[in-house]
Amino acid sequence: MTPNQATRREWIGLLILSIACLIYSMDLSVLFLAMPAIVADLDPSPTQLLWINDIYGFMVAGFLVTMGTLGDRIGRRKVLLIGAFFFAAASAFAAFAKTADMLIVARALLGIAGATIAPSTLSLVVNLFQDEAERNRAISIWGTAFALGGLVGPLIGGVLLEYFHWGSVFLINVPIMALLLTTAPFLLPEYRDKQASGIDLLSVGLSLLTVLPIIYGFKKMAADGFDLHQLAPISGGVLVGFLFIRRQKTLAHPLIDLALFKIPAFTASLLVNLSGVFFILGIFLFQNLFLQLVIGLTPLEAALWSIPSSLVFTVMSFQAWRVTNRLGPIRTVLLGLVVNAFGCACMAIAAYHSSLVGVLFSSMIIGLGFVPVILTTTGLIVGTAPPERAGSASAISETSAEFGGALGIAVLGSLGTFVYRMAMSGVDLSGLDGPTALAVSSSLASTVEIAQTLGGPDPEWLIQARASYALGFAICCAAAAVTLLVLAGIARRVYDTAHLDEKALQAH
Repeated sequence: MTPNQATRREWIGLLILSIACLIYSMDLSVLFLAMPAIVADLDPSPTQLLWINDIYGFMVAGFLVTMGTLGDRIGRRKVLLIGAFFFAAASAFAAFAKTADMLIVARALLGIAGATIAPSTLSLVVNLFQDEAERNRAISIWGTAFALGGLVGPLIGGVLLEYFHWGSVFLINVPIMALLLTTAPFLLPEYRDKQASGIDLLSVGLSLLTVLPIIYGFKKMAADGFDLHQLAPISGGVLVGFLFIRRQKTLAHPLIDLALFKIPAFTASLLVNLSGVFFILGIFLFQNLFLQLVIGLTPLEAALWSIPSSLVFTVMSFQAWRVTNRLGPIRTVLLGLVVNAFGCACMAIAAYHSSLVGVLFSSMIIGLGFVPVILTTTGLIVGTAPPERAGSASAISETSAEFGGALGIAVLGSLGTFVYRMAMSGVDLSGLDGPTALAVSSSLASTVEIAQTLGGPDPEWLIQARASYALGFAICCAAAAVTLLVLAGIARRVYDTAHLDEKALQAH
């Protein structure tokens, strides 16, 4: 064993970190199944229901940068343990919430505590594993925990809800976080930048006022369709973002070290990471609706048919390190982008022909390319940053993924809706009254619901509506395929430049 190789203690520490990530990921999805029981018990208003669903993700996105930088300043293990304690406390608070407002507050506190987990665990992985090959494997296991969280969250939630009160989906977090609190001090190293000063509170406020309005605007756009008034919070967030950047340039110890973006490999990896999440979430949102509204599957049938692609994502998350260690990080990223683009092209053809098997097979191809790209670029982002900035770099990576997901769902969703409405503009709806015709020409979900109320065989306009949705899906996938290929070309040039810079530095 070489001095840099990890011992059993480091691998057990990785297991503890991965379990924490799994719980954090589960909390993004486990609530969906509990919503009917929560509605029946707490009787939330439509606005309260929206915030119960969304406030966790908003708070996570808003506080990632702050918590990542805080870990660099006062200690990554310390921030993780503080976050784990408050995550357990907020989980208990949520489980016994008596009103919708109490649950919203609890979910907000969960989000703030949860924002400590992703950057702290990832930066601690970098500290634990000094050998590059072992670090690639560790990051794959870390990524597998996130994938498993999204996969098993609904399953665990379904089992708990079958036998217990809806609060049980939150109480499951408590013993896991207790395990982390008792074992982490012995298994995980502490790391902090000893020369860093305290955190600039004005920068924290500006970062929140940058991230939260932008994420909110894109989520509203995804939910309600594009409207000019939704640009107001996005524009406000961008404006505050400029003020945030200007302030970072004046600080000796900024919240975000802008010098990180001068590292070509860091910036290229961040762009690829954001773009990958952008397309994957947008396309998979289309896919889930396609299976139910176009193919006609029930939600359970759609979930069962999606298991093979979910397994590909999970297995690839666990095995991606083998690809990275064999091909090297740059070749892995470039090849993964090409495979991802090929999968999107196949998805476009399958969607256009409304092929169930084709769409599901294409999603498996996308998984083969997407997972190595995301995990490898994540490793490059934290690996190219200075060790004292690993927490901040991890937080930037996670925040870019949040932006990418919200942006992808909003932009691709708006593009698909535009294509649908354009395709439906020539369909004969003269047999329907005005409001019904407007609903049919605006949304496939409304069209399917209207057709079900009418009964009888499928009307011609429903067949046309399904074909229009499939066309919008296909165009979005085709656009993704072209963009990913262009991105591969750009990334290759940037990575080549980074490699030349590295050679020049070594020569000096």
